[in-house]
Amino acid sequence: MTSTSDIRQSFLDHFARAGHVVVPSAPLVPQNDPTLMFVNAGMVPFKNLFTGLETRPYTQAVSAQKCVRAGGKHNDLDNVGYTARHHTFFEMLGNFSFGDYFKEEAIRLSWDLLTGTWGIPKERLTVTVYHTDDEAHALWKKIAGLPDERIIRIATSDNFWSMGDTGPCGPCSEIFYDHGSHIHGGPPGSPDEDGDRFVEVWNLVFMQYDQQADGTRLPLPRPSIDTGMGLERISAVLQGTHDNFETDTFRMLIGESAALTKTPIDAPATRASHRIIADHLRSAGFLVADGVLPANEGRGYVLRRIMRRAMRHAHLLGAQEPLMHRLVPSLVSAMGAAYPELSRAQALIGETLKLEETRFRQTLDKGLKLLDEATAGLKHGDVLPGDVAFRLYDTYGFPYDLTEDALKAHGLGVDRGGFDAAMAEQKARARAAWAGSGASATDSLWFDLADRLGATDFIGYSTTEAQGEIVAIVKDGVEVSSASEGDDVMLIANQTPFYGESGGQVGDTGRIEGAGFCIAITDTQKPLGKLHAHAGRVEKGMVRVGDTVTLSVDGGRRAAIRSNHSATHLLHAALRRVLGEHVSQKGSMVAPDKLRFDFSHQKALTAEEIAAIEREVNAEIRANLPVSTRLMTPDAAIEAGALALFGEKYGDEVRVLSMGRPGDSGRTYSVELCGGTHVNATGDIALFRILSDSAVSSGVRRIEALTGEAALAHLASQEALLKSAASTLRTRPEELPERVQSLADTVKRLERELADAKKALALAGPATGGAQEPEKLGAAAFLGQVLEGVEAKALRGLVDEAKARIGSGISAIVAVNEGRASVAIGVTDDLKAMVSAVDLVRVAAATLGGQGGGGRPDMAQAGGPDGDKAAEAVAAVRAAAAQALGVAA
Repeated sequence: MTSTSDIRQSFLDHFARAGHVVVPSAPLVPQNDPTLMFVNAGMVPFKNLFTGLETRPYTQAVSAQKCVRAGGKHNDLDNVGYTARHHTFFEMLGNFSFGDYFKEEAIRLSWDLLTGTWGIPKERLTVTVYHTDDEAHALWKKIAGLPDERIIRIATSDNFWSMGDTGPCGPCSEIFYDHGSHIHGGPPGSPDEDGDRFVEVWNLVFMQYDQQADGTRLPLPRPSIDTGMGLERISAVLQGTHDNFETDTFRMLIGESAALTKTPIDAPATRASHRIIADHLRSAGFLVADGVLPANEGRGYVLRRIMRRAMRHAHLLGAQEPLMHRLVPSLVSAMGAAYPELSRAQALIGETLKLEETRFRQTLDKGLKLLDEATAGLKHGDVLPGDVAFRLYDTYGFPYDLTEDALKAHGLGVDRGGFDAAMAEQKARARAAWAGSGASATDSLWFDLADRLGATDFIGYSTTEAQGEIVAIVKDGVEVSSASEGDDVMLIANQTPFYGESGGQVGDTGRIEGAGFCIAITDTQKPLGKLHAHAGRVEKGMVRVGDTVTLSVDGGRRAAIRSNHSATHLLHAALRRVLGEHVSQKGSMVAPDKLRFDFSHQKALTAEEIAAIEREVNAEIRANLPVSTRLMTPDAAIEAGALALFGEKYGDEVRVLSMGRPGDSGRTYSVELCGGTHVNATGDIALFRILSDSAVSSGVRRIEALTGEAALAHLASQEALLKSAASTLRTRPEELPERVQSLADTVKRLERELADAKKALALAGPATGGAQEPEKLGAAAFLGQVLEGVEAKALRGLVDEAKARIGSGISAIVAVNEGRASVAIGVTDDLKAMVSAVDLVRVAAATLGGQGGGGRPDMAQAGGPDGDKAAEAVAAVRAAAAQALGVAA
C-alpha cells in the first residue's frame, strides 16, 4: 500500500522533475487576500501571480497546500463525519504555470502521473471538458487515447472557473475515477452523478481569458495553468477505497481515538464521532500551529466551534477526561515530517486543546441536560424552538451547529429563524467581525512599484546613515515625479538605512536631504515586505525622482529601539524557561520608549515568576556577550534550534539571531529568526525591568517592560519616591516597611480610641433636641437625643447602652454629620410586642427626608438628608411611641 506521505512526495517529485519549483505550503491565515478567512485552495498563495500584481523568480510551481473550509462561503463543517469525502482540513496538491506551459503540457503531465507514476488503469478514468473547449477535447483524445464517451462535455459553471466577477478565468477539465459498479452513482453529467462511484480527483483550470465588466472575455496575453487535487481523495483511490476516512492517516487517528475511548471504530453509534474527532483534530492542530487560538470572534471563533464539535463527540463516546490533547502525538507522528510547524507547536496545540476541553466539559453536561428536557416531547421530524437553541448558545456556549448536530441523530431540526431573531445582537457583532485575512488590502500601486523597482536594499544593520537615489515619490496615494515644500509624501530610495515597520518593530524616523531640499521623516513603512517607504513632509525645497540624497536615521531613537528589541528575545527565552516551553510569541511592539510582548500562557504571572524572569534576563545582560547573526535557510535555522513565529512567512534565507550564554544543552540562551535591528552585545541593553503583566485575550498575556535609560529612570523615580516617603516619616528607606506598619497599627488604635471617646462624650455631654435623662411615657421610659459628629456605625452601641440604662423603654438617637442624619431606635424586649423599632425608625426617616429603614423589632436604623430636622425626628418618634403604648404624648 502506498502511504499518504509517499503519495504527497511522489506528486511533488513528479513535477519537480519536470522543472517546477517546489513551494512550501503557505500558512492557513492568508496574507494576500483579505476576502478569505482561511486559505481554502491551493492557488490562493499564487493569486497575485495570476492577476499580474506580483512576480517571482519562477514560472512553474508545485505545492502541497494546507486548506481549511469551516467558515464563510466555503463551509463543510456540517457534513464532516457523515460523508466519505467532506473535511474541514485537507491538503490540496497543485501544479501551476504562470504564463509558461498551457493545456497540452498540463494534460500530459497529469496523465503521466496518474497512469504512469501511480499506475492507475486508464479504463478507470473519465474526464470532463467545458462544452465549447474543443482544444481540450482533442488533446485528451491525443494524449490519453480516451474514447469520446469518456470525454464528457459539461455546459455548466462546474467546468468554467473564474477568480471573480472580473479578471482571469477559463475552462476546466476535471478527472474522475470510477470506483466500480458495486458502488452507487453515475458518471458526471448523468442523473446519478452525485453518487460515490465516480469521484473527481483532479481539476485542471486553463486560465486563458480576462473577464470584462461588460461580460466580454478577452484572451490573456500569457495563459496559465492552475490545478487542484485533494490528497485525501487520491490517497483513497491509490489505497483501494472510496472512503477518505479509510486511508492510512485517518485510520491511525481513528484507531487511537477508539483505543483511548475503548469504543468500536465502525459501530453505527460511534463511527461518525470517531471520524469527526480525527478530522477536527487536524484542523485544530494546524490552525493553532499557524497562530490561531480559540476566541469568540473571527478565526478564533471558527476554531472554537471546530474544537467543541469534536469535544462533544468525545463526550458521546464516553470519554470521562479531556481526550483531544492525548491524540496530538499521533497527529504529529503522521504529519509532522511534511509540516514541521506541527512538531514545533506540539506543546502549544496540546495545552490549548486540553484547556478548551476542560472548560467546555464543565458546561457540556448542563447544556445537554437542557437539550434533553427541551426535546423530551418532540418526535422524529419535529423542530426545536429557536429560543431554546439560543439559550444553549448564550448560557452554555453551544454553537448553533453543535445543537443542530446533536439533534441530527434523533431526526430533529432546529428553528433557525427563531434562533436568528433571538440572537440579533450577537449576529450584528458577528457581521461586524471581519472575515478577511487580517492583513489590510495592499494598493496595486505598491505592486506596480515593487514589480518595476524591485526590493529596497536595506543597509541599516550596520549603519544609520547612507547615500541613495530617490526612485519613486508617492503623494496622496498617487505616484508623482516631484514634491515641493509643505507636501506630505512617501519616498522610496534604491537603498536605505531606515528600518521599515515589521516584526513588531516600529519604523525609523530621521531626515532625508539633498541639494537644496530637506524632508523630515516621521515613519518608515514596508509595503509588501519589500519596499521601504519613508513617510514625511518636505520642509525645504523640491525633491525629484532621480535625486541623490543622504538618508540619516535618528540614531538615539534607533539605539533605544535596538535595546528593546533585543530584550524581547531574551524575555521570550526567559518566559519559556520559567513558565514552560508552551510559551510562544503571539505579537510584540518594539518602540523607543518601551517594549510590549504578547505570549501564549493561560494564567497571570505571580510575583515570584516575574522576579525570576527579570533575574534571567538581567543575568544575560550582565554577561555582555556578543550578539551574533547568521544567514541560513529556514529549515537549517530551525534545525539549529532557532525559534520561528508560527504563521510568519520567511524567504529562502533568514537572519538567525543568537544572544546570551550557552546552556546545558550547548545551545545559546536565545536563538530566533528575526529581521529586526539589535544591539551588538547584550550588555548594551544595560537593564531590564518589567512594568506589568496583563491579559490580552483567552490564553494570551502581555508584558510591558523598559530597558536601558528608560529602565534606569524608572528605578530612579521609584527610589526618589521611597526616599521622600522615608524622609517624611523620619526613618531610613530600609526601615520604611516596618515604620509604615507601625504607623498603620497606631492609626487603627487611635481610630478605636477616638470612636470610644466620641461615644463616651456623646453619652456624657449635653444633647440637643432631646432630654439627657429619660422621661416617662406611661410606665415606660423614653430617651431621645440628637448628637453632633457621631458616626452612624457607632449608633447601635449607643442605643444598646441607652437601653441598658433605662431598663424598660425606648431609646431614639439621631446623629448629624455634615448636614445628613442617621437615626437608630432601640426598644427593650418587654415592649417589643407593643411597639416595633422598625415602625418608629420609619417615622424618623420620613421626618429627615428619607424613606424606609430596617432592622428588628428591638433595633432598627435609617437615615435622611435633612439633618436640621433631627429634633423634629426625635419628637415624631416620641409621639409615635406614645400612641403605640396608648399613653398621652
